[in-house]
Amino acid sequence: MRSLQKGLVKDASGALGDLGTLIPLGLGAIGLAGLAPIPVLVGFAVFYIATGLYYRLPIPVQPMKAVAAVLLTTQVSSQSLIASGVLIGGILLLLGFTGWINGAARLIPKSVLSGLQLGLGLMLANMSLGLMATSLPLGVVTLVILGIILKVLPNWPAAVIGLGSSIAIGTIMGAPGLTLLLVDSTTLSLPELPSMDDWQQSISMLVLPQLALTITNAIVLTALVVGEYFGEQSHRVSPARLSVTSGLANLVMVPLGALPMCHGAGGVAAHYRFGARTGMAPVLLGTALLLVAFIPGGLSMIAAIPIAGLGALLFVAAVELALSRRLWTAKSSCWPVIAITALVTVWADPFFGLLAGVASETVRAAWLRRREVV
Repeated sequence: MRSLQKGLVKDASGALGDLGTLIPLGLGAIGLAGLAPIPVLVGFAVFYIATGLYYRLPIPVQPMKAVAAVLLTTQVSSQSLIASGVLIGGILLLLGFTGWINGAARLIPKSVLSGLQLGLGLMLANMSLGLMATSLPLGVVTLVILGIILKVLPNWPAAVIGLGSSIAIGTIMGAPGLTLLLVDSTTLSLPELPSMDDWQQSISMLVLPQLALTITNAIVLTALVVGEYFGEQSHRVSPARLSVTSGLANLVMVPLGALPMCHGAGGVAAHYRFGARTGMAPVLLGTALLLVAFIPGGLSMIAAIPIAGLGALLFVAAVELALSRRLWTAKSSCWPVIAITALVTVWADPFFGLLAGVASETVRAAWLRRREVV
């Protein structure tokens, strides 16, 4: 009984580990892009609960980052957002049901995957530093608290204590939280169907940029990282299944007002680093999001979390993702491939990082074969 309670506490703490990505992007889309809050939160909640029950492991649910970035920086209609969800969902279902995504995953060299993981970790770290900069003293203090708990008191719920401390200290310091324009909105009306122009806009601005990130990070790398952390327990978490669950979530939930969603390697690292070990973690987080959606003032409570505190949480997850075991055990001849893949991933995006990595790995393999002949 005691071990069960201990596991539940760690899962609850681990459930909060990925809030550094979910809250800034998810609530940012509500507050800045004008999406109705209840459909967005319910979309995340339903997908999280379904994910936890199906995979029985702490598999994350995240906003699609490329889509969220476009929403926050340019004018995109809600109809284009629906079109992107349907198109991305349909493509992911096709890749998953046919098993083509599994074949593609097996073709990617391990050195390239290590480079992608390092690059994505560096991208998340850069994002986290930007969040921490909104109140640097608070961000540093929260990061120190998290570090002490994770190193000295590993059985304590680090994410819960870290966020609680961040809220308390941030309130005293007056640190900024996330500004929401529609905190009290309860709009449930469905948007209009996309026009031909909306479909065209979604393809060029949302679908193509997002697919590269989703296939590499949300599917291939997610399955890889889960396998590293959970071994035989991860037999259900294949690229094909991740592709299918992401596809279904977007096809069903986005037309109802949800934000396009996927899984993510960084989220796996975040949940695991802060203690999550079972599917109870995503179920707990999904349930909490449902409560936030329907309890009066629920969004205001989340918005009270200081941005700098979320940045500290995200930074810990970024380090966990970037410094993988595979990185430390890589052969010295693989280091240039890893470096090139990571640099191009940070400079451009994961898709071009993948292309650069495969090209450099091809050169490396040819060089080794030539040395053996000589």
